[in-house]
Amino acid sequence: MRYTARMLDAKTGGEGHYEFDSTEDLFKLTADEIVTAFFDHIENDVLKHSSDWELNSVMKNRERRVVTAMGSLILDANEPSLPFLLMIAEQSAH
Repeated sequence: MRYTARMLDAKTGGEGHYEFDSTEDLFKLTADEIVTAFFDHIENDVLKHSSDWELNSVMKNRERRVVTAMGSLILDANEPSLPFLLMIAEQSAH
């Protein structure tokens, strides 16, 4: 099944739009496991290397099948982490 994710960076105004494939039962997992599935895609298919990140909060709306997460990307030990807002949903059929 195809999923879509949007990641926002408030400081720079940057927005990333990502599409990734996962199992049809992805939304049966916990919210943090769904975020982990997204970051697995980012590390394996986009960055081509591991990345460090941490979650500050994450919630799943079961009725709408949307996960919203806030956290930080840790790019380099010598630089401040980058806060992010992430939303993950099933890709619409249209």
